[in-house]
Amino acid sequence: MDTHVSAAIGRPDLIDLGEGLICLRFETMKVVSALAAVRTLVEEGTVRPGDTLMDSSSGIYAYALALACHRYGLGCHIVGSTTVDRTLQLQLEVLGASLDLMEPGEDLKLDQDRRVRRVHELLEAEPRYHWMRQYHDPVHYEGYREIADLVHRSVGECPLTVVGGVGSGSSTGALATYLRRERPDTRLVGVQPFGSLTFGSEEVSDPDIIIAGIGSAIPLANVDHSLYDTVHWTGFGAALSGSVDVLRRHALFAGLSTGAAYLAARWEREVEPRGTVLFVAPDTGHRYTESVFARHGEARPLSEMKPVQVNGPEELALPWSRMEWDRAGAPPRTHAGVGRGHGAGGEDG
Repeated sequence: MDTHVSAAIGRPDLIDLGEGLICLRFETMKVVSALAAVRTLVEEGTVRPGDTLMDSSSGIYAYALALACHRYGLGCHIVGSTTVDRTLQLQLEVLGASLDLMEPGEDLKLDQDRRVRRVHELLEAEPRYHWMRQYHDPVHYEGYREIADLVHRSVGECPLTVVGGVGSGSSTGALATYLRRERPDTRLVGVQPFGSLTFGSEEVSDPDIIIAGIGSAIPLANVDHSLYDTVHWTGFGAALSGSVDVLRRHALFAGLSTGAAYLAARWEREVEPRGTVLFVAPDTGHRYTESVFARHGEARPLSEMKPVQVNGPEELALPWSRMEWDRAGAPPRTHAGVGRGHGAGGEDG
């Protein structure tokens, strides 16, 4: 029996969708990394009772950190993106977390830069604030160790490909890191939106929307590019089609990042039909009711879609591109230093 709701929320489901396709489904994935990170910091003595944990967030990590702070009796302060909705604001308020909400704006990088400045202002003013640095502190890998063990035990000895959003690097990157200790041949396929700096698509803008959560406009130190075998870039329309198809075909109600990962996973299954392809569904579809599912009539049949195969980011083309990354290093402009607490630079989206 669980003693705190965060344990239940963070526990994923493995769903066999048939034909070699498995979904690793979370209610809110970042609860896994936030809980493990906070537990580690408490056990190390890095944070003490009375301290406040702080980070910037576009939504999901804010809720995860608030739950972890509630579990361990710590203060929580969120510098929030304009995408933090009213439902989440109220949950944070009742959980005792304080929220700095940025002014509305259309530019993702400007929104992230404003949040970085606010974080540094708070660190100067509040010496007992600890900056969690979710996209830069490798402590956020820890929570995926048990998830990797679960996957390894459950899928058998067949060849395995893991597909999911790159995001902070602390989900797909961590899963591959731990899985490869037992299954060194595990393939890792990262999913990115157009316009993300992380794998070099910052010059290709999506006219509809950048898919928040799986890409970034600033460098993220927890992304280890050399872990990734293949990268897919999906536009909003392609990801919408994936989200609608996985709900219609498998009754899986999940977010836009899941739609993008599902689209890529189906393609990778065609590329390697002998193995098992596992894709990550990081959250439910409730936040996307109007922006995605109310527009289900716009979804294209996946049988009519295929990615453009490219040899470099300069060849990327909407609505969907695929590249063999071959575990290469980071492209230019994506380096960020790694560290903990007050002294490190850089921040997340």
